[in-house]
Amino acid sequence: MVEIEVRGAPTYYACQAGILDQLEELLTRYKKKNCLVVHGEKSWNSIKPYFPVNLSEQLSFVPYNGECSDTEINRISNISTEGNFDAIIGIGGGKVLDVVKAAGNATDLDVILIPTLASTCAAWTPLSVIYTEQGEFIRYTVFPKSTLMVLIEPRAILHSPTSYLVAGIGDTLAKWYEADVIIRDLDEKPLVVTIAHQAAKLCKDVLLTYGSQAVQDQKNEHLTSTFIKVIEANIIPSGMVGGFGDRYGRIAGAHAIHNGLTTLEETHHLLHGEKVAYGILVQLALEGNWEEIKQLQSFYESLNLPLTFQDLGLNVINKEKLLQIAEAAVLPNESIHLMPGIITADDVLKAINSLESFIVKQI
Repeated sequence: MVEIEVRGAPTYYACQAGILDQLEELLTRYKKKNCLVVHGEKSWNSIKPYFPVNLSEQLSFVPYNGECSDTEINRISNISTEGNFDAIIGIGGGKVLDVVKAAGNATDLDVILIPTLASTCAAWTPLSVIYTEQGEFIRYTVFPKSTLMVLIEPRAILHSPTSYLVAGIGDTLAKWYEADVIIRDLDEKPLVVTIAHQAAKLCKDVLLTYGSQAVQDQKNEHLTSTFIKVIEANIIPSGMVGGFGDRYGRIAGAHAIHNGLTTLEETHHLLHGEKVAYGILVQLALEGNWEEIKQLQSFYESLNLPLTFQDLGLNVINKEKLLQIAEAAVLPNESIHLMPGIITADDVLKAINSLESFIVKQI
């Protein structure tokens, strides 16, 4: 019997223009009076026009320090404990939300998340990705309970940088390729794993169908149903893949390549989803699935997602750094080992080099 832990959704979710006008009522409904708000500077500026003025005067605000590290999680946890807060509200992108989830777990406080970007599924998933202060990946931590509330004000995300939406599309697209490579060959597929598999397929279908138009809608500052469909795809089914699939639906090769890339300081300017998008292609190269890479190429080009090392700002000729990425991607605890067979650093090196040659021939 396959054992699965399901944490499929937050207690309350809404995505609609003006949803924050209901925040005070929602806090009262869930008996949350004294709340700490953790935010980035840019994220607060983006949400402030939609945030109730009366309520903001009743809350305590603290800025986020810029990285989801153990140090930052401990700092927010200590502030939360010392202030005797009922809940922590996180406003921002994935790293801000991950800090808040981790601090909420450490202090046993409920968490309310207001994403200002659609760059990851961080608003939905009951886990945090932990980095060093320098931005190098350390670990994933999965928490025992889901978020209390997720509230999306789509107008705030509409006015966010387009690069974050594109990165979110890259990260969400990986849900299909990483879940599928794990789930498709399972002898026994529990219903919850099938739900995860279907959610992953939904991610791919929505993004390949509507992703390019949603990016164009954002550039034109048009709040359309297509735009909302794509930002929700980046958050809801993306989070459901791991929420229902547990270890069968979280990550595989693409995220391991991302983690390897984080060991190079030259990649720290890249967004999470940009590195994951490249990781999808390396995973497919490891599988020998060149036809799928060929099919994805035009989609990547339409969104300016990285297809090659050069697109990442790296030089494939630098063998030492290539080896550093490959070795980090195949560390014993890495998710690449959830793929079939034994994968070594040499396999990753060969996949990267083969991918470079393949893409160059297609251009």
